[in-house]
Amino acid sequence: MSNSNLIYLSNIKAEDAASLLDLRLRNRIFLQPFEPIREEKHFTLEGQQSEIAVNIRDAVDDKGYVYGVFAEETDELVGRIALTGIARGPAQHANVGYFIDQRHNGKGYATSAVSLCVAQAFDELGLHRVQAGVMPRNMRSRRVLEKAGFRLEGLAERYIYINGVWEDHHLFAITSDEPR
Repeated sequence: MSNSNLIYLSNIKAEDAASLLDLRLRNRIFLQPFEPIREEKHFTLEGQQSEIAVNIRDAVDDKGYVYGVFAEETDELVGRIALTGIARGPAQHANVGYFIDQRHNGKGYATSAVSLCVAQAFDELGLHRVQAGVMPRNMRSRRVLEKAGFRLEGLAERYIYINGVWEDHHLFAITSDEPR
């Protein structure tokens, strides 16, 4: 069941940099097994400001959209979700990637965020397909995608360089003509 009434998505803005940095620092060890190795400057206010500036340019250019996941009750930034690698023309698809603050795991926020982001991709951006890759050992993320209506399509071997290793990923997708 979706808890979309407990969270909302909003485009990441320059004024979110300090909150995003706090979120990143608090979750650095928790997220490291699932993310690329990042330079130290990523974990600075300037690094987050620079990343947000790139995200804003990407949105203007229709290349990608980055959203903060905010708790409805407190307006606290509790996660981040992004549509990246947008392909237009005959493809009309994007990749989705996300994380939720470790303190808020297990509340349904990730599933709600993915569902809201998919709705944005299909209803507002006119995309046909949203896809995601998940390492086989990341069962929680796999479950999020399944609950959000994604279907398993297969295994991509040595797909993405994560935490210093080429990791296999299960590929999931949902299309605009499927039930959500």
